[in-house]
Amino acid sequence: MALLQPMKIVARIRSDFPTKFGIPRQSGLVHELKSKIVFEPEFRNVDAVRGIEDFTYLWLIWEFSEAVRDTWAPTVRPPRLGGNRRMGVFATRSPFRPNPIGLSSVRLERVEIDPRLGPVLHISGADLMDNTPILDIKPYLPFVDSHPEAAGGFAESTKDYRLLVEFPEQLLALVPEERRDALQGVLASDPRPSYQNDPERVYGFGFAGLEIRFTVQDGVLTVRQVEPATEK
Repeated sequence: MALLQPMKIVARIRSDFPTKFGIPRQSGLVHELKSKIVFEPEFRNVDAVRGIEDFTYLWLIWEFSEAVRDTWAPTVRPPRLGGNRRMGVFATRSPFRPNPIGLSSVRLERVEIDPRLGPVLHISGADLMDNTPILDIKPYLPFVDSHPEAAGGFAESTKDYRLLVEFPEQLLALVPEERRDALQGVLASDPRPSYQNDPERVYGFGFAGLEIRFTVQDGVLTVRQVEPATEK
Protein backbone atom coordinates (compact mmCIF):
# COMPACT_ATOMS: atom_id res chain seq x y z
CA MET A 1 0.00 0.00 0.00
CA ALA A 2 1.36 3.40 -0.98
CA LEU A 3 2.18 5.77 1.85
CA LEU A 4 0.59 9.18 2.01
CA GLN A 5 2.90 12.02 1.11
CA PRO A 6 3.52 14.32 4.10
CA MET A 7 1.44 17.50 3.97
CA LYS A 8 3.14 20.83 3.45
CA ILE A 9 1.94 24.11 4.92
CA VAL A 10 1.54 26.37 1.89
CA ALA A 11 0.37 29.50 3.72
CA ARG A 12 -0.90 30.91 6.99
CA ILE A 13 -3.86 33.13 7.69
CA ARG A 14 -3.60 36.51 9.37
CA SER A 15 -6.83 37.21 11.23
CA ASP A 16 -8.09 39.27 14.19
CA PHE A 17 -8.51 36.21 16.47
CA PRO A 18 -5.50 35.36 18.66
CA THR A 19 -7.36 32.43 20.29
CA LYS A 20 -10.16 30.01 19.36
CA PHE A 21 -12.83 31.65 21.52
CA GLY A 22 -14.96 34.08 19.56
CA ILE A 23 -14.28 32.69 16.10
CA PRO A 24 -17.48 32.12 14.08
CA ARG A 25 -18.49 28.45 14.00
CA GLN A 26 -18.61 28.38 10.21
CA SER A 27 -17.11 30.36 7.37
CA GLY A 28 -19.40 32.91 5.77
CA LEU A 29 -21.40 33.63 8.94
CA VAL A 30 -19.76 37.04 9.36
CA HIS A 31 -19.03 38.42 5.91
CA GLU A 32 -17.48 41.59 7.33
CA LEU A 33 -14.51 39.74 8.84
CA LYS A 34 -11.36 40.53 6.87
CA SER A 35 -8.27 38.33 6.79
CA LYS A 36 -5.15 37.81 4.73
CA ILE A 37 -3.49 34.68 3.44
CA VAL A 38 0.30 34.93 3.45
CA PHE A 39 2.20 32.19 1.65
CA GLU A 40 5.16 30.38 3.14
CA PRO A 41 8.50 31.35 1.55
CA GLU A 42 8.61 28.22 -0.66
CA PHE A 43 5.29 29.15 -2.27
CA ARG A 44 5.70 32.92 -2.73
CA ASN A 45 5.56 32.62 -6.48
CA VAL A 46 3.16 34.84 -8.39
CA ASP A 47 2.71 32.11 -11.00
CA ALA A 48 1.10 29.90 -8.34
CA VAL A 49 -1.90 32.26 -8.12
CA ARG A 50 -2.16 33.14 -11.80
CA GLY A 51 -5.87 33.34 -12.69
CA ILE A 52 -7.10 33.18 -9.10
CA GLU A 53 -8.47 36.73 -9.28
CA ASP A 54 -11.12 35.48 -11.72
CA PHE A 55 -12.83 33.54 -8.92
CA THR A 56 -15.14 35.14 -6.35
CA TYR A 57 -14.82 32.44 -3.69
CA LEU A 58 -12.12 30.02 -2.62
CA TRP A 59 -11.97 26.79 -0.66
CA LEU A 60 -9.37 26.75 2.10
CA ILE A 61 -8.14 23.38 3.35
CA TRP A 62 -6.42 23.87 6.68
CA GLU A 63 -5.26 22.22 9.87
CA PHE A 64 -7.03 22.45 13.23
CA SER A 65 -3.60 23.17 14.70
CA GLU A 66 -4.99 23.68 18.22
CA ALA A 67 -6.94 20.40 18.19
CA VAL A 68 -4.27 17.86 17.22
CA ARG A 69 -4.69 14.64 19.24
CA ASP A 70 -3.19 11.15 19.24
CA THR A 71 -6.61 9.50 19.58
CA TRP A 72 -10.08 9.99 18.13
CA ALA A 73 -13.66 9.21 19.13
CA PRO A 74 -16.46 8.03 16.80
CA THR A 75 -18.95 10.51 18.29
CA VAL A 76 -18.73 14.17 19.35
CA ARG A 77 -21.01 16.69 21.05
CA PRO A 78 -21.90 19.47 18.57
CA PRO A 79 -22.04 22.83 20.43
CA ARG A 80 -25.21 23.94 18.68
CA LEU A 81 -27.03 20.92 20.12
CA GLY A 82 -26.27 22.15 23.61
CA GLY A 83 -23.27 19.90 24.09
CA ASN A 84 -25.44 17.07 25.47
CA ARG A 85 -26.24 15.07 22.30
CA ARG A 86 -23.74 12.90 20.51
CA MET A 87 -23.47 12.67 16.75
CA GLY A 88 -21.09 10.75 14.52
CA VAL A 89 -17.83 12.62 13.97
CA PHE A 90 -18.26 12.35 10.20
CA ALA A 91 -21.73 13.92 10.47
CA THR A 92 -20.23 17.06 12.08
CA ARG A 93 -17.63 19.72 11.50
CA SER A 94 -16.04 19.19 14.89
CA PRO A 95 -12.30 19.96 15.08
CA PHE A 96 -11.73 16.68 16.96
CA ARG A 97 -11.33 14.30 14.02
CA PRO A 98 -9.09 11.40 12.99
CA ASN A 99 -7.27 13.93 10.79
CA PRO A 100 -7.58 17.51 12.10
CA ILE A 101 -8.45 19.06 8.74
CA GLY A 102 -10.84 21.98 8.25
CA LEU A 103 -12.62 23.24 5.14
CA SER A 104 -13.79 26.83 4.69
CA SER A 105 -15.39 28.77 1.86
CA VAL A 106 -14.20 32.39 1.80
CA ARG A 107 -14.67 35.34 -0.50
CA LEU A 108 -11.61 36.56 -2.39
CA GLU A 109 -11.58 40.36 -2.16
CA ARG A 110 -8.33 41.07 -3.98
CA VAL A 111 -4.80 39.86 -4.69
CA GLU A 112 -1.90 41.99 -3.53
CA ILE A 113 1.66 41.52 -4.74
CA ASP A 114 3.78 42.48 -1.76
CA PRO A 115 7.48 43.18 -2.50
CA ARG A 116 8.54 41.14 0.54
CA LEU A 117 5.77 38.55 1.00
CA GLY A 118 4.91 37.88 -2.62
CA PRO A 119 1.22 37.27 -3.46
CA VAL A 120 -1.10 38.01 -0.53
CA LEU A 121 -4.78 37.03 -0.76
CA HIS A 122 -7.22 39.38 0.94
CA ILE A 123 -10.33 37.45 1.93
CA SER A 124 -13.55 37.90 3.92
CA GLY A 125 -15.80 35.60 5.93
CA ALA A 126 -13.09 33.28 7.28
CA ASP A 127 -13.51 31.28 10.49
CA LEU A 128 -9.84 30.76 11.31
CA MET A 129 -7.58 31.70 14.17
CA ASP A 130 -4.56 33.88 13.45
CA ASN A 131 -1.59 31.89 12.10
CA THR A 132 -3.67 28.82 11.20
CA PRO A 133 -1.75 26.62 8.72
CA ILE A 134 -3.28 26.45 5.24
CA LEU A 135 -2.67 23.13 3.48
CA ASP A 136 -4.26 23.97 0.13
CA ILE A 137 -6.34 26.56 -1.72
CA LYS A 138 -8.81 25.70 -4.47
CA PRO A 139 -11.31 27.77 -6.47
CA TYR A 140 -14.99 27.57 -5.55
CA LEU A 141 -17.03 26.56 -8.62
CA PRO A 142 -20.68 27.61 -8.25
CA PHE A 143 -21.99 25.26 -10.94
CA VAL A 144 -20.80 22.19 -9.00
CA ASP A 145 -20.14 23.40 -5.45
CA SER A 146 -23.49 25.09 -4.79
CA HIS A 147 -26.50 22.94 -3.84
CA PRO A 148 -29.31 25.24 -2.58
CA GLU A 149 -31.74 22.32 -2.30
CA ALA A 150 -29.45 20.26 -0.04
CA ALA A 151 -30.66 19.16 3.41
CA GLY A 152 -28.78 20.70 6.34
CA GLY A 153 -29.35 17.90 8.86
CA PHE A 154 -29.38 18.82 12.55
CA ALA A 155 -27.60 22.12 11.76
CA GLU A 156 -30.69 23.41 9.96
CA SER A 157 -32.49 24.19 13.21
CA THR A 158 -29.87 26.73 14.30
CA LYS A 159 -28.91 28.38 11.02
CA ASP A 160 -30.86 31.59 11.78
CA TYR A 161 -29.84 31.81 15.44
CA ARG A 162 -28.74 35.34 16.38
CA LEU A 163 -28.43 37.41 19.54
CA LEU A 164 -29.48 41.03 19.93
CA VAL A 165 -26.32 43.03 20.64
CA GLU A 166 -26.25 46.04 22.93
CA PHE A 167 -22.95 47.83 22.43
CA PRO A 168 -22.67 51.11 24.41
CA GLU A 169 -21.48 53.96 22.19
CA GLN A 170 -18.57 54.85 24.48
CA LEU A 171 -17.26 51.29 24.21
CA LEU A 172 -17.92 50.93 20.48
CA ALA A 173 -15.85 54.08 19.96
CA LEU A 174 -12.81 52.16 21.26
CA VAL A 175 -13.03 49.72 18.35
CA PRO A 176 -11.44 50.80 15.03
CA GLU A 177 -14.23 51.93 12.75
CA GLU A 178 -13.33 49.48 9.97
CA ARG A 179 -13.73 46.55 12.38
CA ARG A 180 -16.96 47.51 14.14
CA ASP A 181 -19.37 45.72 11.80
CA ALA A 182 -17.28 42.55 11.91
CA LEU A 183 -17.12 42.56 15.70
CA GLN A 184 -20.85 43.11 16.05
CA GLY A 185 -21.46 40.24 13.64
CA VAL A 186 -19.23 37.98 15.72
CA LEU A 187 -21.11 38.92 18.88
CA ALA A 188 -24.53 38.44 17.28
CA SER A 189 -23.61 34.89 16.24
CA ASP A 190 -23.00 34.08 19.96
CA PRO A 191 -19.38 33.17 20.75
CA ARG A 192 -20.34 31.17 23.86
CA PRO A 193 -20.43 27.38 24.01
CA SER A 194 -24.11 26.47 23.69
CA TYR A 195 -24.14 24.63 27.02
CA GLN A 196 -23.16 27.80 28.92
CA ASN A 197 -26.11 30.04 29.73
CA ASP A 198 -25.25 31.79 32.99
CA PRO A 199 -26.56 35.39 32.83
CA GLU A 200 -24.09 36.44 35.54
CA ARG A 201 -21.03 35.11 33.80
CA VAL A 202 -18.74 37.58 32.04
CA TYR A 203 -17.23 36.14 28.87
CA GLY A 204 -14.24 37.54 27.04
CA PHE A 205 -12.18 37.03 23.90
CA GLY A 206 -9.44 38.76 21.96
CA PHE A 207 -10.22 40.58 18.74
CA ALA A 208 -7.98 42.90 16.70
CA GLY A 209 -5.71 43.70 19.63
CA LEU A 210 -8.61 44.28 22.01
CA GLU A 211 -10.18 42.29 24.82
CA ILE A 212 -13.97 42.21 24.52
CA ARG A 213 -16.03 41.29 27.62
CA PHE A 214 -19.77 40.68 27.58
CA THR A 215 -22.74 39.05 29.28
CA VAL A 216 -25.81 37.36 27.79
CA GLN A 217 -29.32 37.27 29.23
CA ASP A 218 -32.64 36.41 27.59
CA GLY A 219 -31.19 36.51 24.08
CA VAL A 220 -29.48 39.89 24.54
CA LEU A 221 -25.69 40.21 24.52
CA THR A 222 -24.41 43.30 26.33
CA VAL A 223 -20.83 44.46 25.90
CA ARG A 224 -19.41 45.35 29.31
CA GLN A 225 -15.80 46.21 28.59
CA VAL A 226 -13.41 46.94 25.73
CA GLU A 227 -9.73 47.38 26.50
CA PRO A 228 -6.37 46.76 24.86
CA ALA A 229 -5.34 43.12 25.01
CA THR A 230 -2.46 42.39 27.36
CA GLU A 231 0.71 40.89 25.95
CA LYS A 232 1.32 37.27 26.96
